[in-house]
Amino acid sequence: MKIVMLLLLLLSPIANAVDAYQFNNPEQQAAYQSLVSELRCLVCQNQPIGDSNAELAADLRRQVYEMLQQGKSKADIQQFMTERYGDFVLYNPPFKAKTGLLWLGPVVFLVVGLIAVFLFTRRKKTVPPSDSVSENTEKLAAVRRLLTDKDTENLS
Repeated sequence: MKIVMLLLLLLSPIANAVDAYQFNNPEQQAAYQSLVSELRCLVCQNQPIGDSNAELAADLRRQVYEMLQQGKSKADIQQFMTERYGDFVLYNPPFKAKTGLLWLGPVVFLVVGLIAVFLFTRRKKTVPPSDSVSENTEKLAAVRRLLTDKDTENLS
């Protein structure tokens, strides 16, 4: 049983997810760490490539490493990735016509929601009192009459 557990542990995807890249200087390593946390995994879609176990993410990490070793800058690598995979690969896509809804959508929904709440609360405050007050008074008087009539009947 212990041997089976050991084999399963060794063959698990978690064991293969660790990348051991050697960098020439700390700046390259910092750029690598920054890029793998800023680039989105296209398979997982909600994970950076640095945290993803997908094969595509591993290929993208390797490609980022190789480009850094070739002397490419962080901006060059981001530009290459966006040209190849589109703006979706970036967690913070630039503001363009294509991404305008992505950036402005939440603000528009917030403003529309605040206007709706404002109009709803204002309408509640400005509803004129209808005849419901007089109707309630009449109903209350009728209930009192019934109660007093019942009391007088019980006394007699």
